[in-house]
Amino acid sequence: MSDEVDGPRPKQWILNAFSMSTPGHLAPGLWSHPRNHASQYKDIEYWVNLAKILEEGKFHGLFIADVLSHYGVYKGNGNIDPSLPGAAQFPMNDPFLAVSAMAAATKHLSFGVTASTTYENPFLLARRFATLDHFTKGRVAWNVVTSHLEPAARNLGLPTQIEHDERYRIAEEFVDLTYQLWEGSWHDDAVVMDTETKQYTVPGRVRKINHEGHYFQSAGPLTTEPSIQRTPFLFQAGASRAGMAFATRHAECMFLPGMTPAAVRRTADEVRRLARESGRDPATIKLIAGMLVVVDETDALAEAKYAEYRRQADLEGAMALFGGWTGVDLDGWADDADFAFAGPGAIQSLIASWSATVPGTAGARWTKRRIAEELAVGGAHARAVGSPQTVADTLQAWVDKAGIDGFNLSYAVCPGDFEDVVRWLLPELRARGVFWADYAAATTRENYFQDGRGPRLRSDHPGSRHKWPAEAKEEKNVVPRSELRSPEGYSLPATVMAKPGAFLLVPQKLDWSGLFVGSQRRFAELDAAGWDALRKDDHKLHAVLLALGARGDGGELRWLYDPGLAQEAEKRVRELQLSADA
Repeated sequence: MSDEVDGPRPKQWILNAFSMSTPGHLAPGLWSHPRNHASQYKDIEYWVNLAKILEEGKFHGLFIADVLSHYGVYKGNGNIDPSLPGAAQFPMNDPFLAVSAMAAATKHLSFGVTASTTYENPFLLARRFATLDHFTKGRVAWNVVTSHLEPAARNLGLPTQIEHDERYRIAEEFVDLTYQLWEGSWHDDAVVMDTETKQYTVPGRVRKINHEGHYFQSAGPLTTEPSIQRTPFLFQAGASRAGMAFATRHAECMFLPGMTPAAVRRTADEVRRLARESGRDPATIKLIAGMLVVVDETDALAEAKYAEYRRQADLEGAMALFGGWTGVDLDGWADDADFAFAGPGAIQSLIASWSATVPGTAGARWTKRRIAEELAVGGAHARAVGSPQTVADTLQAWVDKAGIDGFNLSYAVCPGDFEDVVRWLLPELRARGVFWADYAAATTRENYFQDGRGPRLRSDHPGSRHKWPAEAKEEKNVVPRSELRSPEGYSLPATVMAKPGAFLLVPQKLDWSGLFVGSQRRFAELDAAGWDALRKDDHKLHAVLLALGARGDGGELRWLYDPGLAQEAEKRVRELQLSADA
């Protein structure tokens, strides 16, 4: 194990476990491996045990993928048979139903559940996620997908798929409607459970939303009372032009495609650029990449384990998965063709990545069989195979070169590979200072962001505009003292942080011992001389703060402890004839 690092604290990584309610997620054929219990996916004990293992390792979350049909591309349109022997993402269960049991067995692990905006109903899905947010105590996330499989459309009653960009237009209205239901139909003070007044909910604090859109109509209100997060934490994995535009508006964590750090870096840079253009703070969109980790005590043991996985893999199932992911039917290619020099672009990029990262592939002939062998263990994800030190070096290179925040770790055998990560890899990551020793908070949004701003949507997120206006009065973003910053040369003893563009005044009898904190840009507007002058007149200081707090950016002064003082300060503003430009 590496020595503990000195100096500034390294970037802290996000680690999810990437799974699916099926015997063969990204490793068809390995359902029969002795360390793979994924064939028990039908038993709730399997999921509870997996959740306990992940929480013991302090994984951020369990990310549960889903599809609504077989893939049906390999060996002919609609062909089911190639997926069946190796259980290549078929059969498949509903991803929602095991979450409550896993949540009951854990305290901090989060659960990201996949649901489609093309085939779900917004009201029913909003109710389902709100209920899960209650049952998990704020530990649920929604992986927003639009679905892309032709057989899925037919399973859901359509003659064919809805056109790609149209699916994203539907998704845009879908998520906006769910935001209205989650954020705007119940006031924060609606539920009081007052035994004296015999009121569970206060009349007038629940309202209709009366959404009349192009694709959906819903009167509201949501029938489920407000949960801890209200809106679940939002994952998205859009890679197309329409998908990326959608994701940068709505996602709080994006799953980026790509087999090399350079390719992922291009996407990460584009995401951050689009986020800024849409008014989002790029820091409120975490970026993660998919990675298969096979780790053991030594490189040799890990490589032997990976080779064993490849020998047991079902190649027909792997090609069925690839057909569904890319629309390319490999059955039409000769068995001995070298795809390193000819073949679809999607395969060329996979080969380039495997040649650079998979041990023993230097100079390999990339035939259809050889490609299927790699696809069959981890799918179209990059690999990190080796000792804890080797794997940690690989992951660190990805974080540095791709500019990402962490990983969705997939598996060949479950829970075996995750147990190996907990036993071998995580101690090495902790020794390097890149992975936490324990959870930072109790809810999903707080654990992924670690910004001290609570479990609700951040102010730059489009869903936040649907919040009930009065709720802002009670929103308290508490930041540890160590994270507060003050004007240069002055210390701030306060421990309450306002939303950007707002000020909170925490007075004690109108003297200097009560202090405020606000946005750094607002502080910068007062030079040292002006600041010194204001300090000498407490009343004038408070009046100026009130005026500054009322300026631009939706800024608003919010009083936490003494509403009466607000009235007095307003009076002083009028007396001193101070304006927002003072």
